[in-house]
Amino acid sequence: MTVGLLAHLMGKLPYRQLAGKAAEQGMDYVQLALSKAISDVDFSLGRLSPGLANEIGGAFAEHRVGIAVLGCYASLIELDDDLFRHHVDRFKEHLRHARHFGAPIVATEVGVPRDPARSKAYEERLNRALEELVEEAERWGVTIGLEAAQGHLIASADTLAATLERFPSSCLGVVLDPCNLLHAGTLRDQDEVMREAFRLLGPRIVSAHAKDLKRGENGGVTAAAAGLGELHYPLFWQLLERHKPLGFVTLEDVQTEQLAAAARFVREGRAAARRR
Repeated sequence: MTVGLLAHLMGKLPYRQLAGKAAEQGMDYVQLALSKAISDVDFSLGRLSPGLANEIGGAFAEHRVGIAVLGCYASLIELDDDLFRHHVDRFKEHLRHARHFGAPIVATEVGVPRDPARSKAYEERLNRALEELVEEAERWGVTIGLEAAQGHLIASADTLAATLERFPSSCLGVVLDPCNLLHAGTLRDQDEVMREAFRLLGPRIVSAHAKDLKRGENGGVTAAAAGLGELHYPLFWQLLERHKPLGFVTLEDVQTEQLAAAARFVREGRAAARRR
C-alpha cells in the first residue's frame, strides 16, 4: 500500500535534495507546495514554465517518488480585487503546469473569512473563483482538490458537498482529511461524522490526508501524527478503501522522527482494510 507526505514537512530545500530526502524516508509520493517546500527556485506569479515543471518533476521521478498533488495554498474568497485576482491567477498557473510536474491534482483550502458579517460576499467570491478555475481545470485535464477545514468558508462535509453541487464538473474533487471535520465537541461522534462525509463526498474524493487528534488537558484537541491519537482509523480505512481503493493518502502533522512509524501505520491499516 502506498503513502505520501506533505513535502514541506521535510523542510524547505533545493528541489533535488528534497526529492532525495523523500525517497530516503520511503515515501511513494508527495504533496508539493512549491513555494513552501523548494528553496532554490523563485515561484513568483508568472515564472512557472513547462521546462521548469518538467525539471522538478523529473528530479522526483529519478528517485521513484511521484508528485501526487500540487499544493496551492490560495485564498479564493479575498474581497480585495487585486489580492483575489493574484490568488486566482496563481492557482490557474498551477493548473496549467501540473501535468508537467506529473501531478494530476492541484489542491487548496478555500480561505478564512475575516468578517463573519460578510458571509454572502465571501460566498460570491468563491463562486466567481471556481467558475474560472473549473473552466481552466477542464481545459488542461487536471483535477482541483478542495479541502474542508475548521475556520474556513468550507468547514464541513455539508458545505463542501453544497459547493460540489453548484459545480458538478468531474474536474472538481475532494481532498478528505477526517480530522479537519472534527473538533472537541464532535470527537466522540466521529464515526457518524466520517460516515456522513463519505456519504456526501465519497464519489468525489481524489486524495486523503492522514493525521490524528489528541485531547488536551484543557478539553481541546491538538493534531498529532497518524496513529498517536483518538481517530477511529479502522473505520476510516474501511470507508476509504470501499469508496476509493488505492487512493492517495498523504501524511500530515508528523515529525521526521515519527515518519517511519506513521507510514507503517498507514500501510498496515490500509492493507488490513482491503483484506476484509
